[in-house]
Amino acid sequence: MSARIALAAAGFALASTTAFAQDPAPQTFPGQSGAPGQTFEEEIVPQRYANNPDVDAFINDMVARYDFDADALHQLFNQVSYSATAVKLVTPAPAPGVKNWQVYRSRFVEPIRINAGVKFWRENRDALQRAYAQYGVPPEAVVGIIGVETIYGKYMGNFRVLDALTTLSFDYPPTPNQAEREQTFRRNLADLLVWTRDSGIDPTTVQGSYAGAIGIPQFMPSSIVQYAVNFDGNKTIDLRNNPTDAIGSVANYLSKNGWEKDRPVEWHIAGDTGSVGIAQAANDGKPEPAWTLNQLLTAGMLLNQPGLDPAREGSTMLTSVDLPSPAAPTQYVLGLKNFYVLTRYNRSFFYAQAVYELGEAVKAKVMALDAAAAARANDASGAPANSVNAPAGQGSGSN
Repeated sequence: MSARIALAAAGFALASTTAFAQDPAPQTFPGQSGAPGQTFEEEIVPQRYANNPDVDAFINDMVARYDFDADALHQLFNQVSYSATAVKLVTPAPAPGVKNWQVYRSRFVEPIRINAGVKFWRENRDALQRAYAQYGVPPEAVVGIIGVETIYGKYMGNFRVLDALTTLSFDYPPTPNQAEREQTFRRNLADLLVWTRDSGIDPTTVQGSYAGAIGIPQFMPSSIVQYAVNFDGNKTIDLRNNPTDAIGSVANYLSKNGWEKDRPVEWHIAGDTGSVGIAQAANDGKPEPAWTLNQLLTAGMLLNQPGLDPAREGSTMLTSVDLPSPAAPTQYVLGLKNFYVLTRYNRSFFYAQAVYELGEAVKAKVMALDAAAAARANDASGAPANSVNAPAGQGSGSN
């Protein structure tokens, strides 16, 4: 029985196997940070937004909704520059590139980020443990996101966020989704102004990515308003200089988007042709879980997941995740609810998988180093070797 016939027999319509489009989530946008170490010579046009009818209407709305002073906002926008660079960087390529998971993975799951992640984990172990205790989000998930986003604060962007958001709110490049994107950026522009006013921050001093993402976790202003937390207790939230606040804010974001404590992120399928065919047929390119494990097993899928109890997990909802590379067969994994939650940070299968794999690689190295240190301590003291406590959250792996 073919995979498509088997799935149809299970009583469900078959979906397109088109690769998932890497659409932006509310807080992050594709390519927002550029390649590691990449810098841009920004092209700007000063005072483009002075006496601009669309900006004037936005100012009137901010006065009515948030009690801003109109004259003060007009003076502020007189200082704003149009960022030609931001427009260039968000403009889609004329022809979309070929999706390549192997190349994408090599940018993020590699020794520099893994070693930096180990250092970040060990320096911030208490905050990561506390975030796990408070939000149920394990260290590896937080470490994976921060590592992919900024290499633990190394590359946070040097664009003036007020310029970037204003430009993309009122001069987004012509695309089929131009109106939708401009509305998204205008919401973030409004939240930037509210957040900086309420926090006593000069909005002209806030720096970030060319899409307006800010700090170690690259939160958009709307996400700062909704999810950022003062996790170190000093009464201020600082996502650019304070790793503790960044850790708590990422954990809070994932928790409020539905993270399930001590549950897996993904399961692996067997490599036989039939199982791969069923995964391909079940793939609809969407991150929302759409199939139960029972449906996929009934269709004939085999799993490569030691310790999994199919009877207990039969009703678990899953996403068929495709990871294509031109020079190799497409890889498939089954994403659980927590995989879907990772895509709330960025709507990309590649992104979520890279976050997951980087976090797991960092966790494995931290555990190995901790075990080696414990063994050396035991050897030095002459005491019997004891098992080393694993870092918090190890139950969130793929078992």
